[in-house]
Amino acid sequence: MSEMLNLSNIRAAAKRISAHAFRTPIMTSCTMDKKAGRRLYFKCENLQRTGSFKFRGAINAVSEMAVESRPVVVTHSSGNHAQAVSLAANLNGLQAVVVMPRTAPHCKKDAVLGYGAHVVDCEPTEAGRENATNLEIAKLTAGGRIGEFVSSSQDHRVIAGQGTVALEMLEDLQQLDGIIAPVGGGGLLAGVALAAKSLDPHCDIKVIAAEPVNAADCYNSVRSGHRQPLTSVPQTVADGLKTNVGTVTWPYIKKYVDDVVLVSEQEIKDAMQLVWERMKLVIEPSAAVAVAAALTQQFKEQHSKLQHVGVILSGGNCDLNKLPWIHM
Repeated sequence: MSEMLNLSNIRAAAKRISAHAFRTPIMTSCTMDKKAGRRLYFKCENLQRTGSFKFRGAINAVSEMAVESRPVVVTHSSGNHAQAVSLAANLNGLQAVVVMPRTAPHCKKDAVLGYGAHVVDCEPTEAGRENATNLEIAKLTAGGRIGEFVSSSQDHRVIAGQGTVALEMLEDLQQLDGIIAPVGGGGLLAGVALAAKSLDPHCDIKVIAAEPVNAADCYNSVRSGHRQPLTSVPQTVADGLKTNVGTVTWPYIKKYVDDVVLVSEQEIKDAMQLVWERMKLVIEPSAAVAVAAALTQQFKEQHSKLQHVGVILSGGNCDLNKLPWIHM
């Protein structure tokens, strides 16, 4: 799809994935409200199938592929997208080949294998992932099979699937005047922003991106009006947000996102621990970025008029041997 998505694409995705994806709950916390100085509503994508919002985009993309042909689904990912694509392929009766860094935690590889995918190890670099992925697609082609790549964020089918998060939030919470979403490659943010702004043509609802200060490509891009990818891999505990905003997602972010709030590594860790302890919800560091943003002084001061804010808890897949507040 070369043209930009619209609301009808996201509604179609919602219908397509309804048989497989959970309609995740929205939870509240008096403690979190007091700390934020407003009402917060937490969209629990950590309770989605495979433990993250990634399943929405993956099942939408793979379900479309299954109707069109019988390809082998190919992707590269170190975590949530790998699991999401593997399960989506399994549910549609398709084979999945997942390229994963050789340094990926065994628990994540085991999960991908458990969903029936074939795992290919690669070097832990972007070039290593891309080279291994291209090689696998070439092998399939040589064998007379179709290998179709599904990006974790730079795929319109994936973006449409992620946009269903906002559809559900705004159906369940008509009083929302703001939504905070974490941003890495931008698939979730692009889909949510498009859906929210399309459902609210007067633009009363604000869409805020949350990003680690150590991985501030989205912040820099929005401030300048031009996509500004980082030239090196950022160092952040939020490993799901190390990817730059891509060329497919950037136009949606530029058009629909109102602001980007940066958070420090310590703020991410503190927010993650706070949610675990006070809300009894298991979230990963990338999800904690959105929580941390909602609690920052910057957000309190610059968006004081927003009194009902949705916070997307993007995932809950954690390596329990490496919790950021535990010093081994």
